[in-house]
Amino acid sequence: MNEAAIPEECGLDTLQRKIIECRLCPRLVNHREAVARKKRKAYRDWDYWGRPVPSFGDPKARLLLIGLAPGAHGANRTGRMFTGDGSGDFLYAALYRAGFCNQPQSKHRQDGLQLQDCYITAAVRCVPPQNKPTPEERNNCLPYLVRELQLLREVELIITLGQFAWSTYFRAREQLKLPVPRPRPVFGHNVLHSFEDVQLIGSYHPSLQNTQTGVLTPVMFDEVFARARELLSPT
Repeated sequence: MNEAAIPEECGLDTLQRKIIECRLCPRLVNHREAVARKKRKAYRDWDYWGRPVPSFGDPKARLLLIGLAPGAHGANRTGRMFTGDGSGDFLYAALYRAGFCNQPQSKHRQDGLQLQDCYITAAVRCVPPQNKPTPEERNNCLPYLVRELQLLREVELIITLGQFAWSTYFRAREQLKLPVPRPRPVFGHNVLHSFEDVQLIGSYHPSLQNTQTGVLTPVMFDEVFARARELLSPT
């Protein structure tokens, strides 16, 4: 059993506290803390978070977003998923346009952002060097995602942001002993796969590498969230 295996009595709040305290991956611990000490010049006055980043959002959400990992000077600095960097600016603007949050920007943990019918998590909770977690690091984090999937009982639709999150979700399904087709569905942007228990959409990750090169445009992202709106059951 993985060291991070989560007891059945662990609720969402307790789970997030456990995530924040996690030190299972020495490489990630060293990297996240080194980034927090060194800082980026523009943020030298910030007290960096420098710990694993918890998930957040509506615990009764029908939409679940799974990202890759915290950004070095975004979530690793601010302590909130997709907060304080270009990826977050791109994501929350799209969520706002689709009605899944109350404001189009996410700058820090006390900025008033509220997710609406949406919950955001990640495959890996610490910033990895070069944004590339190892398979062992992914596996160490996997029980956190597995437990969230058990606890978020109202989820009808999952959007994975990038191929890494897509493949990690299928691993989580295997851990939960839920059906996984063979061969696995191939990741692609706005690709839909329907399971009996949930629907899954793949999306390109809103990284600056993708958004600044036109691999992912606002129109393409809006199409993903518009599709999500159409697929969610009426409220």
